[in-house]
Amino acid sequence: MSPPAGRRRRRPNRSKVEQQAPPSDFWRAPPTPSPPDKVAPVQDPTALLRSLGTPPLPVHSSVADASLALVTVHASRLAIALAAAADLLDDGDPD
Repeated sequence: MSPPAGRRRRRPNRSKVEQQAPPSDFWRAPPTPSPPDKVAPVQDPTALLRSLGTPPLPVHSSVADASLALVTVHASRLAIALAAAADLLDDGDPD
């Protein structure tokens, strides 16, 4: 059953530019990424965390501060281990 004569939908007019636009080159080869920088371990991975101050908790703020520091140190050690495994650890020798 077709819609009433006054309620038929019209197809939008497309300009010839839209109809003749070339398809994007989606499947092209990606550019070669630049080599990653070396990772240098730091002496104190909690320095930035401590610069923010104590967590604004009414109770147990010292426990939260120690827990956040522990997680930060663990994440730093994990990052150093991953960098060493990928041969990206900065050993101090200039290349």
